Amino acid sequence: MTTVTLIGDRLAEEGQEFVYGGEAGGCEGCPYRSQCLNLTEGRRYRVTAIRDNAQLLDCAMHDSGVRAVEVEPAPVRANIASRGAYAGSKAELEGSCPYTECPSHEFCVPDGADFETEYRIAEVVGEPPHDYCELDRDLTLVELETED
Repeated sequence: MTTVTLIGDRLAEEGQEFVYGGEAGGCEGCPYRSQCLNLTEGRRYRVTAIRDNAQLLDCAMHDSGVRAVEVEPAPVRANIASRGAYAGSKAELEGSCPYTECPSHEFCVPDGADFETEYRIAEVVGEPPHDYCELDRDLTLVELETED
């Protein structure tokens, strides 16, 4: 489902993904608040289109202004426990990982997903990008369903 919102002009590119962080301090008193603050905090979104003839609006938070775009919830890729990892099953993230240099870290601690939350697996992608898990976890890379 597509939603129209305002985002920073530098992010306003079709295919760009971001996690909505919610209201910032500079948003107070802004005349465009209702158009900007209409997404779900913590959810990952993908820009699907730039609105035709949308003017660039001044913004206290974005130095280059904001622009109207269409967005939709984007799926989150994550590493989950291999046992029971199949499309349609439910799973939780395995937990925090201190190994930030690991090529899988972004999938073990993905933006747009929370620990202790159950997600439905939309698709099994396959092997994670690491050769060896420092926490000795047996993981599979999956795509988690978006909430509509």
